[in-house]
Amino acid sequence: MRIAVAGGTGTVGRHVVAIARDRGHHVVSLSRTEGVDLVTSRGLDQALQDVETVIDVSGIQTVSTKKAVDFFTNATQNLLAAEKKAGVTHHVALSIVGIDHADTGLYAGKLVQEDEVRHGGIPWTLLRSTQFHEFVPMSIKAASVGPLVFVPTMVTQPVAAKEVAAALVDAAEAAPQGRIPDLGGPRAEQLKTLVAAYLARTRQKKRIVPLRVVPGPMGRAMRNGALIPAPGSAVGRQTFLEWLEAIDAA
Repeated sequence: MRIAVAGGTGTVGRHVVAIARDRGHHVVSLSRTEGVDLVTSRGLDQALQDVETVIDVSGIQTVSTKKAVDFFTNATQNLLAAEKKAGVTHHVALSIVGIDHADTGLYAGKLVQEDEVRHGGIPWTLLRSTQFHEFVPMSIKAASVGPLVFVPTMVTQPVAAKEVAAALVDAAEAAPQGRIPDLGGPRAEQLKTLVAAYLARTRQKKRIVPLRVVPGPMGRAMRNGALIPAPGSAVGRQTFLEWLEAIDAA
């Protein structure tokens, strides 16, 4: 099968590309560094020639609701329009568990993306996953001020990016299924615990400052477990500590 991966150089995208190629598929990676810009449509038509299935793991790093909504609206509309021209028959998209309960920032953008996919005219499959293990070092970087790192109260169930990628390739190899079961990691954890483990393992001398109450729907969702999968969801295998040991060994 000829598969295009939107966001093919990102945290999940690089695994999607590798896994799909290992399974014998012809893979085209779509990213700005490879001459394709989803927001402006630059390079899209050429890149999607003869493509049968698109796996969209594109994203943006922002806490701004407007920026997230603008990005996912433009990128998804452009991608779906180019898919129609190319005769793509299956669109697979990655989203985030719990976005119905915290519709601000990035989550607001993902809600818009899901809506575009559902009404975009291309048969689709949608997978929601929890945060990846890499979310922990990213949150540390974003929330650090000098020797302090501010950590909100958050129940999370991180999953291996490689396992998410494998699930997306599985979906691409099957017929369009609509929304499939959510995917989370094997264990629910407090973000503070994971941050402490990462800092210790990487020998960073930072002091954790708990943020016990983050206001608004996002804060409530973080505290009350709305961002972890419901019972019956798919469960990954690699725990955060196993991932941490693996990257430390590498």
